[in-house]
Amino acid sequence: QVQLVESGGGLVQTGGSLRLSCAASGRIIGPYATGWFRQTPGKGRDFVAAISSSGSDTNYGDSVKGRFTISRDNAKNTVYLQMNSLKPEDTAVYYCAAKWGSILERTTGAYNYWGQGTQVTVSS
Repeated sequence: QVQLVESGGGLVQTGGSLRLSCAASGRIIGPYATGWFRQTPGKGRDFVAAISSSGSDTNYGDSVKGRFTISRDNAKNTVYLQMNSLKPEDTAVYYCAAKWGSILERTTGAYNYWGQGTQVTVSS
């Protein structure tokens, strides 16, 4: 049993920044890669960013590349998503997800565990 808890969402103005956190707890049995996805009403969960278990590899969706940075602190079992230069189109519920194994993936189906989501709203 692994639990993921996102935090750090909120309301910001265009151009602002937020840092999301994803804390993992429970039965951590080995290396895990982590992804961030986001969902708006009526749409699926879109890939935002992912990071390998060691943090050596990262990957970003085209719409956030250059603005968002994913990182992790394995001593804390926490993954972060630093979001800068936020735009209204970034408004969504952001979910973190984890999968066993070291290699990151960009697809929702690859992930075993999901957090509850945290709302990010960017106003103009």
